Amino acid sequence: MGHDTPGHVVLLGDSIFDNKVYVGSGPDVVSQLRQLLPGGWKATLLAVDGDVAAGVPRQLRRLPSGATHLVISVGGNDALRVASLLNERPGSVAEALLLLRGEQEPFARDYAAMLDEALSTGLPTAVCTVYDTPPSEPAYPVIRTGLAVFNDVITRAAFRRGIPLIDLRLICDEDADYANPIEPSVQGGAKIASAIRSLVLGRHTPGSSVVATASPAG
Repeated sequence: MGHDTPGHVVLLGDSIFDNKVYVGSGPDVVSQLRQLLPGGWKATLLAVDGDVAAGVPRQLRRLPSGATHLVISVGGNDALRVASLLNERPGSVAEALLLLRGEQEPFARDYAAMLDEALSTGLPTAVCTVYDTPPSEPAYPVIRTGLAVFNDVITRAAFRRGIPLIDLRLICDEDADYANPIEPSVQGGAKIASAIRSLVLGRHTPGSSVVATASPAG
């Protein structure tokens, strides 16, 4: 996914990238990425806090000329939209799974359409899983299990198309990686930016999907 000449990375999706309001005076993800990229490289933020998978095509219409890489992190807000399912009282585990499947299918359609539109640009594209929540959160086991339904859609979409996958569940695995239960902190943002840097600078074999992990920048 890397280039010998300076590139221009575009971040699309939701508040995983558009996290400035949650880090106060600290740097947001795109600022941290700019600091990590080599001289001459650019990074542009098109992600919008609160957006869902179906909103990314709208973001793509603002794609800057000269863009060389797309990185997409979206799906958490799609999951939040159906969080009320956690209060349902199905009669069996099987019924509970079917309730989740009923929400998984429309997300899968939206995600596939979004990703195909991104790939239609012809630019190298990577996607991110939805991360969990701080491990100390009381609802962590439920949230992690429920999000697996949405992350299954993302991983299948990436692997089917042979594009790289950055698994944020493995990257943001400490309480300090989160500014709140759903947004990355400065520390989490540094890890995310480092993973993106590693990917776009060429640690990815074209035509295969990978899991990219990273340590905090420092």
